[in-house]
Amino acid sequence: MMASALPEETPHAHGSHVQEPLSLLALGALGVVFGDIGTSPLYALKESLAGPHPLPVDQPHIFGVLSLIFWTMMLIVTIKYVFIILRADNHGEGGSLALLALIARRLGARRWTAGIIMLGVAATALFYGDAIITPAISVLSAVEGLSTVSDTFTAMVMPISIVILIGLFAIQSYGTAKVGALFGPIMVFYFAVLAVLGVRSVATHPAILGSLNPMWAARFFLVDPKLAFLALGSVVLAVTGAEALYADMGHFGRRAISISWLYIAMPCLVLNYMGQGALLLAHPEAIENPFYLMAPDWARLPLVFLATVATIIASQAVISGAFSVTQQAIQLGFLPRLRIVNTSAKAAGQIYVPFVNMALLLLVIMITIGFGSSTKLAAAYGVAVTGTMFITACMFGVLSYSVWNWPKPIAIGVTGAFLIIDGAYFASNLTKIPDGGWFPLLVAVVAFTLLTTWARGRQIVREHLNQSAMTMEMFIGTTVRSLKRVAGTAVFLSASAKGVPPALLHNVKHNKVLHERIIILTVQIQGVPQVPEEKRVECEALDEGFYRIILHYGFMEEIDIPAALARTESCGPIFRPMDTSFFLGRQTLIPSSKPGMAIWREKLFAWMVQNAESAMEFFKLPINRVVELGSQLEI
Repeated sequence: MMASALPEETPHAHGSHVQEPLSLLALGALGVVFGDIGTSPLYALKESLAGPHPLPVDQPHIFGVLSLIFWTMMLIVTIKYVFIILRADNHGEGGSLALLALIARRLGARRWTAGIIMLGVAATALFYGDAIITPAISVLSAVEGLSTVSDTFTAMVMPISIVILIGLFAIQSYGTAKVGALFGPIMVFYFAVLAVLGVRSVATHPAILGSLNPMWAARFFLVDPKLAFLALGSVVLAVTGAEALYADMGHFGRRAISISWLYIAMPCLVLNYMGQGALLLAHPEAIENPFYLMAPDWARLPLVFLATVATIIASQAVISGAFSVTQQAIQLGFLPRLRIVNTSAKAAGQIYVPFVNMALLLLVIMITIGFGSSTKLAAAYGVAVTGTMFITACMFGVLSYSVWNWPKPIAIGVTGAFLIIDGAYFASNLTKIPDGGWFPLLVAVVAFTLLTTWARGRQIVREHLNQSAMTMEMFIGTTVRSLKRVAGTAVFLSASAKGVPPALLHNVKHNKVLHERIIILTVQIQGVPQVPEEKRVECEALDEGFYRIILHYGFMEEIDIPAALARTESCGPIFRPMDTSFFLGRQTLIPSSKPGMAIWREKLFAWMVQNAESAMEFFKLPINRVVELGSQLEI
């Protein structure tokens, strides 16, 4: 069984991205990483001017909002993420859980490590809220472009959106390896179209480029600070997906992501926003949908099709991200075992998690129908994104000072600047809670409860088992010689690398025999993405044919116990599948009034244990060589 997560340092292990040509990586990053932020022009400027807190569509407000959008992209995406946060890699991997594992591994058991872990878990919980809203608002905002082609299409927007979303989730089980090869070229074309539309519109009103001056944003705050503050809640929609730059670093690498953003994505996005602003200066009534109305009549239907494909790609990226985050959470001990399917024989990152896919589909369809329009969904969007950004800034503060050893004034100054910027956007989005912002927060609260309940429940179970555990020395000295030995190898899975596993005690009690070779096996997940094969197996020879094996895996790796044992040569004879039996202990948990968790959380933990995937399937044990021995345990 899996032992405690976030343990000691493991030798350096790089992500898989290092072997690809930089040009191909940059192309792939453009297709996967920037899908979300690339589709933001569909709704960001419209919602900033005509959203929950409408602004006059005149020059001061158009220039003020555009200035805010540009400098938000510069400060949050370019400076914070591309130039700084992307350097916080955990042996090539990024994201909240990878950053958490990096910090916790370096800090060890310091007094405030628990607080950092809670921040990482909270960021993960917020990500699930984002993963639900992103497909809904992206697809719906793209299909709503049909209304700009003809009013007769308006009634078809919702049915078409639902069909697209169902189809998107239905194909997840087939994997995205082949489809993913098309993402880059399609998004290159999409960004080129964004730029062309923007340049065409800017040419009619070149003065719009003056909005790049930060004084327009400052003047907006000086003239109307309340509306400017509220506008931040919609302006931040222009950088939704910024966390993807960090989370997907393991797939593409820092250089490829930086190149794609600095030389393609950002210039095209800025040109498109400038073009929308130029259109609104001449035609304020175009605020109804400036992205589509910027295009000539003949191009709007093809543009709807292209934007819809782009939003499908953006949604695919966040769905794949949800699968990866779930796998990391399972490996790091924050979620129970779930069925994980590898959809590619070549790429380890291509996975499919059926339970997560079905849960996301149901929730995405529910909010798409419930909110009914991208404008209403925009009110719910942003809370989870800005909350994750704020938490990342907090964790960066710890990283820069305690891990990177930056001078204290520099660490405080940089972190403080990030916290002020991210805090302002988060505070502005909190005003949207009554209008729909409650939904991602509700999802985050539920996810946070599940994550922490599982982690705490596992800790309680380990403590109870350790209290009653017998040492291996005592067991071998007092029990072994009185039992009959039979041919073959018995592998007893143990959550702890110390003591006698309950399954072994129950086997002796009921069967009164021991195999010639006894393996006490523990799987430990390290705080790194991958563990080198030469460091995989740690074997200790005990007396009387007993061995203790610890298998080390990274939090991005698939666990295959039989395959690891087949490559083990230091624990007696070669392991033969037909001569090896695997013994699993299955505890039936009984909630009680003992100190630990609230009774409702104990019941929740017991339910999660009952519905977790069996260890046999998760660890890829042969079906006909597994014996389960049950027991009851009060928690």
